[in-house]
Amino acid sequence: MTTNRIAVDPKILSGKPCIKGTRIAVTMVLELLEDGLSFKDITKDYYPQLTAEDIRACLEYAKAMIEGEEIHFAAA
Repeated sequence: MTTNRIAVDPKILSGKPCIKGTRIAVTMVLELLEDGLSFKDITKDYYPQLTAEDIRACLEYAKAMIEGEEIHFAAA
């Protein structure tokens, strides 16, 4: 698992999950993926200091957060 690449530090970006050693929030990377950018586009045009493994870690982190949530459906 690559989520050891994600750090949460209250002194960095108010404690938002970031890629370790950067001030790049997981949400920033996820938004670029949501916009349809490829890993290559992200590392080439936005964050050249990142690796594909860093981007994969953002996805794994998001997945882990969702898997840990309880989902309650409201009656229609």
